[in-house]
Amino acid sequence: MAFSESYTVVIIPLQSSLHSLDALRFFLWLKRLKDLEKEKDCLWAGLQVLEQARLWYQCRLEENRHKQGSAGEAPWAQESPARRCFLRICMQRVNGSLGDLVCDPAAAAVPYAERSRDPLSNLRWRNTALVQEVSARSLRISRLEQERDSLLQQLGEL
Repeated sequence: MAFSESYTVVIIPLQSSLHSLDALRFFLWLKRLKDLEKEKDCLWAGLQVLEQARLWYQCRLEENRHKQGSAGEAPWAQESPARRCFLRICMQRVNGSLGDLVCDPAAAAVPYAERSRDPLSNLRWRNTALVQEVSARSLRISRLEQERDSLLQQLGEL
């Protein structure tokens, strides 16, 4: 997320040639300023994302409190167990990543693409996907068994 602010660079005329030590220092100083501005933009973008995440977590907490308060009233209106499990695992992954970032500043130096190549992370992700798929298929099997039982009961009545 880049901001629309423009940057003004004031060029100070150098007393000597462009290949002098002063020119090199000036160039490195400008480069450092540019890098600091990019870092500031990334930090602001990160703060915006964190604020959105905080609001999402707060909304989920309120929904959870509401569901706990009205437990047993409408069981069919609840999310599927697979969906709840998937959300919980995703939230745990996000919480773990944020915890790693806060506790270990060196983790911030490793790009996300390289961290996602971590075999343990990939196994966890695949496990999550497989658990969700198994849950969905188990639900389908139980529905088919209920349907079979009702058909057998109808057949017995005939």
